[in-house]
This record gives sequence, C-alpha cells and structure tokens, in this order.
Amino acid sequence: MNPFLLSIPELEKKARAVRRRIIVLNAESPAGGHTGADLSQVELLTALYFRILNCSVALKESDERDIYIQSKGHAVGGYYCVLAEAGFIPVDWLATYQHADSHLPGHPVKHKTPGIELNTGALGHGLPVAVGIALAAKRSNSKRRVFVVTGDGELAEGSNWEAALVAAHYKLDNLIIINDKNNLQLAGATKEIMNTDPLDEKWRAFGMQVTECRGNDMNDVVRTLEGLTPEGKPHVVIAHTTKGAGISFIQGRPEWHHRVPKGEEIELALEELKDA
Repeated sequence: MNPFLLSIPELEKKARAVRRRIIVLNAESPAGGHTGADLSQVELLTALYFRILNCSVALKESDERDIYIQSKGHAVGGYYCVLAEAGFIPVDWLATYQHADSHLPGHPVKHKTPGIELNTGALGHGLPVAVGIALAAKRSNSKRRVFVVTGDGELAEGSNWEAALVAAHYKLDNLIIINDKNNLQLAGATKEIMNTDPLDEKWRAFGMQVTECRGNDMNDVVRTLEGLTPEGKPHVVIAHTTKGAGISFIQGRPEWHHRVPKGEEIELALEELKDA
C-alpha cells in the first residue's frame, strides 16, 4: 500500500510543489536540464509516488514493492524532485543536480541515487527491462507491479515494440506502460520527425489493453490508474500531456526541451506556481 494516499487536492498541491522544485533545480544546474520534459510528467509521477505505488523508503528493499522505471531518462530532473518530496533523497541534494561528484547526474543511475531502480538514458531501454522484471515477478508468484513511463518520441525506438511482443506473449498484466504523449521531442513535433500515431491502434495490435487519459489532469490520471484491472494483458495508458505543462511561457514550446529558466523567467514561473 502507498504510505501517503493523498487526496486529489493534496496531490494537486504536491504537483505544484514539484514544479517549483523543477524550476529552481534546472535554473541552478551547471549543465542545464530538460525543463519541458520534466514538467509534462509531473501529474503522472506525483500520482504514482503519493497514491498508487506500493513503494516507499521503508519498502525500498522489499521483494514485493512495486517497481517504477523512468524510461525517458532525460527527464530525470523532475523525477529527482518527486523522490525528494517522497523522502527517498535529501531535499538539499537537489541543489547539486549535475554538479561534479553529485548524487544526481543528468540521467538516472541506480548506484548513485536512492530510489532509482534502473539506469536509463538510452531511449528504448526502460521498457525491455521492465518487461523482464514483470516476467520474473509473474514466475515468482509475486504481487509486484511494474510501472514504466516512456516519452512519445522514444517510441520510435524498435526495442520498445520487441518488448511489447514479449509482454503480450507472456500475458504480463502486472506491467503498466505510461506514454507521456506531449507530442514534442528534441527537434520539434513528434508527428513531423517520426510519426508514431495512431498509438492506441498500434498498442492494441501488439496485444495490449489500452486506456487514455488527460495526463496533466490529476483527477483523470488517478481515476485511470486506479481503474486498471488484471485482464491477462499488459496495460498501456496513453497520457495526453503538454510539454512544459503548468507554466504559460514554457508549455507547448519545443525550444524548452533542453532549455532552463533564467533571470526574470525564474521569478515569473514561481509566481505562476504559487498555491491558490
């Protein structure tokens, strides 16, 4: 069971706190950050860590804990902010993001950061490993669930679709794939660089149970994730998000893929993220 079990209003407040941390973390990083990608996934990760996952600091060594894998590893800044809010890492570590010898490198590294389950960064890497973990859990009669968040640009990598074939073949209904579908990637619109639509039809053709939600609407995210039931198929949640969600001058703009707020932008962003 999740140790927090926050209500929807509490989750929304937590998401604003995470976004504030993302702005400061990226602004202070000597190597920049992926602000847009960090922000699009906030509701997804907040819902998982503060309501959905059977995972906590106390359970981090448990064989029955749920596993979360951040396949879109470039968005690790936002993930670190969630881990700090959940108590996995000290909050003061966030100020060291991407500094020399930091516990918080620019991509997830398991041996450096408590709470990280898998080193990721090469896109298309997270889902294949998640499939292996889910298969092992099935064969061990474990109740563990495995959640993995992918980017939509990442789905151009063929390794994801090989993994999907395996997941469906072994009926891994303990696997939940969440597509952070913000429709943008490094160089522009995903549909113009490598169009993967229609994603719902593709996943179903590979044998998946597919659900869609508004990925920056906390109520819809929670309703969707809590409504998933084992039916002999892996789950795919297509979460329709906005890159840079939550900040008016960042959201929906591809240049914020690898840009960080500076100067007055920092204060403007934090002003927009004040609690109501």
